[in-house]
Amino acid sequence: MIFLARLVINAVAIWLAAAWVSGIDISSSDNGTGWDIVVLLGIAAVFTVVNMLVKPLVQLLSIPLVLVTLGLFLIVINALMLLLTSWITESTDYGLHVDGFWTAVWGSIIISIVNWVLGMLVPDRD
Repeated sequence: MIFLARLVINAVAIWLAAAWVSGIDISSSDNGTGWDIVVLLGIAAVFTVVNMLVKPLVQLLSIPLVLVTLGLFLIVINALMLLLTSWITESTDYGLHVDGFWTAVWGSIIISIVNWVLGMLVPDRD
């Protein structure tokens, strides 16, 4: 249940980042709003899996950089996870397209803020 809530939160965050940052585009299916929501949930599922599997390893390997930059390198890691999601989903006709690194940085900042705000609504496992 918590995974589904996180999936929906990530979908909303990616949708808002695509709406607010020029250079982040979600491919439309032209099959209606229902199918576009399915595409967005698919992108969010890839993003969630990337954040669950790849991000902890990258964070572990970059501990010295995170400490030296007082945590600001985490923004770069989040941008790289967004670019990785874009690279994975662009192999299909329905995917996320991010123009470049700095676009990914701005998108990851928006996604992080939206995840933080909406994450307060989801109870922890405790």
